[in-house]
Amino acid sequence: MERLVAVCFTELEVEHPDGSSRREFLRVVEALGELCPFVDSLRRGVCLFPMRSPERFYGTEQRVLTVLGEIVERCGLAPAHVGVAEGIFSAEAAARRDRVVATGQSDAFRSALPIDELVPKELANTLRRLGISSVGRFAELPRMRVAERFSASVVELHRVACGERSEAPGQRDESLGRALTRESRDTRVGGEQLGFFGQRGAREERALAAAWRVRSRLGEGGVLVASLRAGRAPEDRDGLVPFDAPTPRATPDAPWPGRLGSPTPVRTPRRPTPVELTDAAGVPVTVDSRGFLSSDPARLTFRQGPVRAIRWFAGPWPSLETWWESPRRRDYLQVVADHDEAYLLRAEAGCWWVAGVYD
Repeated sequence: MERLVAVCFTELEVEHPDGSSRREFLRVVEALGELCPFVDSLRRGVCLFPMRSPERFYGTEQRVLTVLGEIVERCGLAPAHVGVAEGIFSAEAAARRDRVVATGQSDAFRSALPIDELVPKELANTLRRLGISSVGRFAELPRMRVAERFSASVVELHRVACGERSEAPGQRDESLGRALTRESRDTRVGGEQLGFFGQRGAREERALAAAWRVRSRLGEGGVLVASLRAGRAPEDRDGLVPFDAPTPRATPDAPWPGRLGSPTPVRTPRRPTPVELTDAAGVPVTVDSRGFLSSDPARLTFRQGPVRAIRWFAGPWPSLETWWESPRRRDYLQVVADHDEAYLLRAEAGCWWVAGVYD
């Protein structure tokens, strides 16, 4: 499990009638973004972030905790409890005790915790009557026996006790995370982009919150996302735009005569990659004015790279654009090479280039 830093602000865990606790918590989360852009709001007054990123910058865990204390002090909130451990459940438990659990000792720390820190009160009373008073004793129960006697949610708690799951069910307030993300977002004009992972859920909201914090530090171009543009060739259609840019009104699916059909390459090189295409005799393969290959391709050679034997090919498909002004001729060829590699090649101006890579 990942090593996490958990921070608990006791005075912000209870909401005030004027809603000031949530606003103060948002201010603290944004301030902690100076230390790590991936601060995750677990519940009101409780947040965490991975130790790995800031530790790489500051050098040691102790230095990270020192800077964390300075940020908390600057926010004027006390007391703040800080803990470090592996996994979300263990990290919060460590914060409640102001404890830094040594690397590799989180399993022992979790096992020694009282059972009522993991399970609801009624279940904890039942387990105590069975002689199970700690998380470790609960983890020793066979999974099958737990499933026979308790509900599916208790089985998930047993996974947490065994260290198979980082976060306990109900430990996170999903609605608070979405609310904080909305409040931290700037007002934007135009359409709104979809989340990083398609439909928005808790993970998408947390990713967006982290992206906004990075953007606030690096500027508008600090975070880029893929965007599908209009065009004929794969290298024309993919692009990178700021993640908060409005969704374009024009659809990339509008008719484009001569556009290459499916399948579409999974990756297109950001910079043109030159290659050599030769036949079985080692003679370079070319495309004539009528769109025919001079010979069947047999080898694909990357400059300062490997040589691949071609097992199958299809095409070429010629593309002639802006013939009335500055003609641009491109010919596309699909090839399958050894090592189960598939490429879309482009012939232009007498050279072959990698236009795309299939998965």
